[in-house]
Order: sequence, then C-alpha cells, then structure tokens
Amino acid sequence: MKARLIAVGERAPEWVAAGFGEYQKRLSHWLPLELVEVAPGMRGKGRDAARAMAEEGERVLAAVPRGAHVVTLDGRGKPYSSEQLGQRLEHWRQQGRDLAFLVGGPEGHSPEVIAAAGESWSLGPLTLPHMLVRLVLAEQLYRAASLLANHPYHRA
Repeated sequence: MKARLIAVGERAPEWVAAGFGEYQKRLSHWLPLELVEVAPGMRGKGRDAARAMAEEGERVLAAVPRGAHVVTLDGRGKPYSSEQLGQRLEHWRQQGRDLAFLVGGPEGHSPEVIAAAGESWSLGPLTLPHMLVRLVLAEQLYRAASLLANHPYHRA
C-alpha cells in the first residue's frame, strides 16, 4: 500500500518541506508517502473564487491514482485521536488499496472532490494553514504507523 498527498499550492516554505521530508523518510518502510502539488486556481480582483476552486478540483482529481481510497482533509470531517487513526490505518491496509489524501485550496474542496471522496478527515477544530496541514498529516500518519508497529515513538 502506498499513499499520495495531493495538495493545492506550490513551493512550501523550507521549514515545511524539511519537516514533511523527515516524516516522509521515516514512513518509507511502513507507508510510502508521495507529495503531489497542484497549481492553485487564479484568484484576485474580478476573479471568481468558485471557478478557481472548480479548476483546482479538476487538477486534484486528475492526480488521484486509479483505484485509490480517497480521503479529503476537511474541518467538517471526522476527527481521530492518534490511537483511532492507527485503527483507521489498519482498516485501510486491510482494504488493500492505495490511499490519496487531498488538501484543498483557500475555499476548501470543490463539490466534485467531496463527491469522489470515500471519507473526510478533520485534523481538529483549529484552522491550519494549508502548507502546515502537509506536515501535520505526515507526522500523524507516521505516529499511526508507529503505533501499529509497536514502535516507541508514540508515548501516551
């Protein structure tokens, strides 16, 4: 099983890229994680935010691997404790499908992306910068995988 993080936005700050890279490396033997950056839609004066979100959605869906289980990252999704995420990761492993985690743009996900998702995951009630979501997602996947492997990383 492999995972792909498909995120709207390009060129993360160096500290985000370094942190993501560290967890990506740690995860590599439990859950290989690939980052795919998708260009954001055009926004600004006289531009329609809904159209930008729709364009982003098309690009995000085009990057989803065929047959992957799609999980949107959304504040309205289901929140998991670290232990619950470990259980969820085990469930995903038993499905035998690759995973695609989707992070939308400033307005969130288009209706087409929401419709294509098998489920939605919330990182909690805080509003996080979308670039930071990449790092938090990678760390939490590493924590969940380490729990399943009885690795001492997670000490509750």
